[in-house]
Amino acid sequence: MKKIALSVISLSILLLLSGCGEKEESTTTNDVIPVRVVLLTKTPVKKNIFSSGQFTTGDEAILSFKTGGVIKSIYVKEGDAVKKGQLLASLELTEIEAGVEQASAGYEKSLRDYNRVKQLYEDSVATLAQMQDAKTGFDVATQQFAAAKFNRNYSEIRALENGFILKKISSEGQIVGPGTPVLMTNGAGRGNWKLQVAVSDNEWAAVRVGDQAFIETDAAPGEKFSAVVSAKSEGVDPYTGTFSLELRLTSRPRLLPASGMFGRAEIVPSLKRELWTIPFESVLDGEGSTGYVFVSRDGETAQKIRVTIADFDGKEIFVSSGLENVKYLITTGSAYLRNNSKIKISGNK
Repeated sequence: MKKIALSVISLSILLLLSGCGEKEESTTTNDVIPVRVVLLTKTPVKKNIFSSGQFTTGDEAILSFKTGGVIKSIYVKEGDAVKKGQLLASLELTEIEAGVEQASAGYEKSLRDYNRVKQLYEDSVATLAQMQDAKTGFDVATQQFAAAKFNRNYSEIRALENGFILKKISSEGQIVGPGTPVLMTNGAGRGNWKLQVAVSDNEWAAVRVGDQAFIETDAAPGEKFSAVVSAKSEGVDPYTGTFSLELRLTSRPRLLPASGMFGRAEIVPSLKRELWTIPFESVLDGEGSTGYVFVSRDGETAQKIRVTIADFDGKEIFVSSGLENVKYLITTGSAYLRNNSKIKISGNK
């Protein structure tokens, strides 16, 4: 019985050792994965640029009172169409009118004083200095009266252009200071609708003002608006790291957009772009304009990185960013790779 027990134990140990050996050999085999690669180079390609953004008229304005006070009336609500010069809001004028009356009284007194001293000076009774002082007092009172009337005129808010009320910021009865936002409007009535979109530096460099573009929006399904590139940003957005383009509509859409509405744009650049051309099968987990690929910078280790897809022609994918400072693109063997996997390049590079 002891001999049988010892034999079973010995067999178990051998099987265990054998299993450990096979596992170690399997791990060693999987540590270095054979792959095929291609050298990455950029190619000048003329491809349309796809982006998205929001509609705007470019002339949105925050309206406020020149003077402070109590808001008496706001005559519009959000979404209302307004005409240039239309009265939108006004302040309680009791205090403001009192200031105008006070300035008016001061003006009339200084005018009487100046005329009296001037007459005395002509009769050689008053001195030149006295007449000059009276003239200075009259000039000061005149400017104070003009300022009071100016402030009274700007104690109401009028529409700057034909457009719409985008937002009502303050309410009737509220005490506001000079410059406190009350209403937000735009000049949509003039029809100057634009779509502001974000692009990469590579795309920005390929576009020129005047290039053709086409715009679509979910608010008008099946309709494509004609547009042109009307402006390019001269600096990068510090928050997004992108540049912006302004696309001005050249055709009047059946349904006018609203400020802030989302739109998709296809821009036809006049210049070629430097893009990477990679095989379709090398892209993993592609979704929209992004995808993932395995690359190698040293020819010995694989890294999984995200790329921005500029276009796809059915066979090859054009990449606009993400492959900077990368030497090799892994084309076969990606299914067995993980980030930082050891690789062995086989075949032509």
